[in-house]
Amino acid sequence: MKPKALFNWSSGKDSALALYKTFKEEKLDIIGLLTSINQEYQRISMHGVHVSLLEEQASSIGLPLIKMELPKEPSMEQYRDIMNKTMTGIKSRGVTHSIFGDIFLEDLRKYREDQLKSIGMEAVFPLWKKDTKKLIHEFLDLDFKTIVTCVNETYLDKSFAGRIIDENFISDLPENVDPCGENGEFHTFTFDGPIFKTPIQFEIGDIVKKTYPKPNAEDHENGDEYVFWFCDLIKNKTL
Repeated sequence: MKPKALFNWSSGKDSALALYKTFKEEKLDIIGLLTSINQEYQRISMHGVHVSLLEEQASSIGLPLIKMELPKEPSMEQYRDIMNKTMTGIKSRGVTHSIFGDIFLEDLRKYREDQLKSIGMEAVFPLWKKDTKKLIHEFLDLDFKTIVTCVNETYLDKSFAGRIIDENFISDLPENVDPCGENGEFHTFTFDGPIFKTPIQFEIGDIVKKTYPKPNAEDHENGDEYVFWFCDLIKNKTL
């Protein structure tokens, strides 16, 4: 019998590729997809995608969706409490592993491993330390399709929001931007590919600017706020 695992699903390309690789390896029995949701706006944290499209993804993939709802601006203590409660409940169902699409952020990996270890679970990273240039080309070669839903203006301008990732997109990226956006330069929504039974249908809405205060305001030269551009995706009304 294969160990039971939870998959941490962001809705984007890294999650999609990590899930594909996990399916192919056939070593873990994935019981569901866990996604953090902004409780007030009912949108995926950081990616900005409405929960209705997230539900379409889970349905097309064929796995149950577990939504972890967070306050609009949760403190680290609130986040840890909600995550601990959620993961403790999942562990009680016999789940021993938690899968992530992270690639090379050491601090984030250690945080995830420490939090899971505290409740007796193990973290799994199918994409860990892979070359991100090779990963993005592998993603495209597998016929995955993804759209950019959020860009950090520190790295990319508004024009990148709402673009489909393809070879032209990759060639247009500045040299200081990771091709998988692993440093938070951009986030995506994956709508087609080998893990989906049918493509996710949506319409492209407005491009919206949002600002967030920096943790400390000492860097006045570059402003006191982070600026992000979000491309709204709207569930196809004909469905």
